[in-house]
Amino acid sequence: MSKTQQRELPAFDWDRADNKGFGTGYSDDERNRMLELYDNTLSEVKEKEVVMGTVVGITDREVLLNIGFKSDGLVPASEFRDIPDLKMGDEVEVYVENQEDPNGQLVLSRKKAKVITAWQKIQKALDEDLVIDGFVKRRTKGGLIVDIYSVEAFLPGSQIDVKPIRDFDIFVGKKMEVKVVKINYANDNVVVSHKVLIEKDLEAQRAQILNNLEKGQVLEGVIKNMTNFGVFIDLGGVDGLLHITDISWGRISHPSEVLNLDQKVNVVVLDFDEDKKRISLGMKQLQAHPWDALAEEIQVGSKVKGKIVNVADYGAFLEIQPGVEGLIHVSEMSWSQHLRNPQEFLKVGDEVEAQVLTLDRNDRKMSLGIKQLTEDPWTRPELRAKYAVSTKHKGTVRNLTNFGLFLELEEGIDGLVHVSDLSWTKKIKHPSDFIKVGDELEVVVLELDVDNRRLALGHKQLEENPWDTFETVFAVGTVHKCTILSKNDKMATLELPYGIEGFSSLKNLSKEDGTFAEVGESLDFRVTEFSKDEKRIMLSHSKTWQEQNEPVKEQKAAKAATAKATPSAPERGATLGDIDALAALKEQLEGRN
Repeated sequence: MSKTQQRELPAFDWDRADNKGFGTGYSDDERNRMLELYDNTLSEVKEKEVVMGTVVGITDREVLLNIGFKSDGLVPASEFRDIPDLKMGDEVEVYVENQEDPNGQLVLSRKKAKVITAWQKIQKALDEDLVIDGFVKRRTKGGLIVDIYSVEAFLPGSQIDVKPIRDFDIFVGKKMEVKVVKINYANDNVVVSHKVLIEKDLEAQRAQILNNLEKGQVLEGVIKNMTNFGVFIDLGGVDGLLHITDISWGRISHPSEVLNLDQKVNVVVLDFDEDKKRISLGMKQLQAHPWDALAEEIQVGSKVKGKIVNVADYGAFLEIQPGVEGLIHVSEMSWSQHLRNPQEFLKVGDEVEAQVLTLDRNDRKMSLGIKQLTEDPWTRPELRAKYAVSTKHKGTVRNLTNFGLFLELEEGIDGLVHVSDLSWTKKIKHPSDFIKVGDELEVVVLELDVDNRRLALGHKQLEENPWDTFETVFAVGTVHKCTILSKNDKMATLELPYGIEGFSSLKNLSKEDGTFAEVGESLDFRVTEFSKDEKRIMLSHSKTWQEQNEPVKEQKAAKAATAKATPSAPERGATLGDIDALAALKEQLEGRN
């Protein structure tokens, strides 16, 4: 009860008290008025509210508080550990849990009062956008735990600073100003930010930088982020992009090869988009271009050494000094005409020597060659003798075309084998039907043209032309056992003895029983036409049985005439091996097939 309240109460008249009872000398009206005046001196206290209390007693275990209620409340001393110098008369906030417990005691809690007051302050900080002091207790996954008003709040790593923070531990145990940005009462979760304070401080600085920004201006910045395509540099509140191609005059595959995070660098403004606030920066532009310092001794024909920095489909780039590169076209890597992929010859990192083929200092272009460092095989004196007509060689098939195949006899020396020069006996439509790339093939030189670097080769010419002998073996009228290989709308292809092919019209496939021979059948066929020049033999199965129905006399006469015209032809059913004159040819053909 305050002194003012005490003065307002009427003085108690002790003389009016008698032996009948304490205060019985007062009338009912006086007693009611006294009670009413007493009740008015007490505060109206509601449960579940936070009120101010005055310390009126302190013991080792409890603190006695007066909140203006008819009785004082006790609070455990443990709830005042954060106030080690607590003394009589101090005012503190407490939470009214119960006006009267079963023992008639007022129940108070300072701990709950602190929690409720803290959340009220946090809500106010959010509503009024207030800056509050926090204490970083520890780090956690993705950020920091900050104590504000004894409530643990989460500070995300992205909200610590405007630049990426890689070491959160340096903030633990330190005070930090923050703003409340989010409250989730369901989970008792609070999110705070320190970054928003920095951003506000940087707004004026950022505006000043953007207003004064000009192309060609040199600025100092700090590398805050690094990517495959370049680095982002903090220019003091404004970020600029330093593209990887503007870091160094030489080629680099990643900025980390020459730069580090948090490194201070000088850069020049290359471009600035005021609308999008994009700033393009350069670093190599602060240095002279390496081409301007290229030694005068380097001229067309000079030999240079360097490192392969890039390999493309059309060639490779050789860096002879940082920022100075030359292109080695795929055609200049080897005298071989069949090097199609530069990666088969060179790879990034290779150190090679090359010859300067062209040089343009103004356009900063240079073409180089490697094959020029070795002798051109077509200029060797012994070439004419080595590849003279009729000489035999073995080479590797490098390429197939519709008209033939290219055979590499040695590096830089290629020859063409025309499709018609692959076989005497088979009609080859495409070289792939005969051979494949990478196979070896024996050939004979048909023609050599050194001036035009052309070499004509043949494979079938390794053997004698068997058609000279076939003219006798497959004379018109002779009969041979043939197998039908295939049929189309007009003709059938037949396999004759010794692996050669012949042809028959479809009507000449008719049998004596009225049916027609099918693919895969082996029947007797009579030669109806033989062309040595066109290497073509026409046959007929129909002729074999039709002639059997002719008069015997006519058959004998025809047989005698045929035998007289071709005395060396074998009889029907005979084989080439039965004739001594053709034995060698048979062995030769059968050995090839």
